[in-house]
Amino acid sequence: FDTTKIKETLKKIRRKILTDVGNNNGSERNRWILETLDKIPAGKKILDAGAGECQFRPACSHLVYTSQDFGQYDGVGDKAGIQTEKWDNSKLDIVSDITKIPVPDNSYDVILCVEVFEHIPDPISAIKEFSRILKPEGKLILTAPFCSMTHFSPYHFYSGFNKYFYQTNLGDNGFEINELRSNGSFFDFVAQDIKTLLLITKKYTGEKPGFYQKFLILLTLRMLDKYRKLDKNSKELLCFGYQIIATKKK
Repeated sequence: FDTTKIKETLKKIRRKILTDVGNNNGSERNRWILETLDKIPAGKKILDAGAGECQFRPACSHLVYTSQDFGQYDGVGDKAGIQTEKWDNSKLDIVSDITKIPVPDNSYDVILCVEVFEHIPDPISAIKEFSRILKPEGKLILTAPFCSMTHFSPYHFYSGFNKYFYQTNLGDNGFEINELRSNGSFFDFVAQDIKTLLLITKKYTGEKPGFYQKFLILLTLRMLDKYRKLDKNSKELLCFGYQIIATKKK
């Protein structure tokens, strides 16, 4: 191999690939959430269910915001999988089980629940509780992964949820889905996981991938970037997750 040419090629594709394909999971989801929150009329009561560190509190400044979480995750968990190392539960308004939130029926105009369902042992019971505490015609804003690696363990009970989970269980518990959109495609998802390969290899094998391994990864990412631009509906097979707005029926 001519390593000089390989290095030159590496530099050309590195900047674009490392900042493009597979990087739009969180950014796209957050963009949609912020746009959705901004459309809610001022003064409405919103519950951020499973709020964690309350990252969306600033985006709800025009609303009457309340946060809820079980408050037991500390950033370390059982040290397995992906952990955050630090976690701040001090800003929570309500500390409770998400399936038994201590508020009266019909308390909120809106419930926001972002990337929480995989951390609940019984997410269907959470849907039932949301139906109880939402006002008639109240809105549920919900996201969860389609597929996820172990994270925040031991509080990780599901790897993800297909759209059919929402269509069945929201419909069965008094909700009408207004919007159900996928985030990303098969090629975006695979690229995201390919980008974690170096970190995972080092953590779980103790080996640091060399130059040629890194080069092959970049070539793979370039291929995935090409295919995602040609994509015609691979999201039905796999995507980052779904973004949902549902209305509680009268």
